[in-house]
Amino acid sequence: MKTIKFFIISALLLTAIGCNGQNKESKKAISSDNIEVYYFHFTARCVTCNTIESELNNNIESLYAGLKKDNKISFHSINLDQESGEKLAQRLKVSGQTVLIVKGDKRILLTNEAFLYARSNPKKFKSILKEKIDSLIS
Repeated sequence: MKTIKFFIISALLLTAIGCNGQNKESKKAISSDNIEVYYFHFTARCVTCNTIESELNNNIESLYAGLKKDNKISFHSINLDQESGEKLAQRLKVSGQTVLIVKGDKRILLTNEAFLYARSNPKKFKSILKEKIDSLIS
């Protein structure tokens, strides 16, 4: 009986500790006024994957040079095969190739649009990206 009580108390303590760590991480993300654009990918990439990264980087540079200079917006290419990439992916709840825009507690997924248009219709992709980021600026 004492053993069962010990395991129950231990499980509750571990759960409480784990939840507190997650809450601190969530609060940190929610308080941010900066816009972060993430492209999560693996080491092995195809032409489309490389094009997505290039288009994201170029579009953010051309559309938001002033905000980028002031560190109000940034682009991050994250390799999921690296330990640091895995940790960030877990924090942002990303499990595979993803294009994600984050501002505080707001998250906008652009993965489908990126794979559909980055290579075949880059102007449309740029337009969609601008629309989504502008909605976070205003």
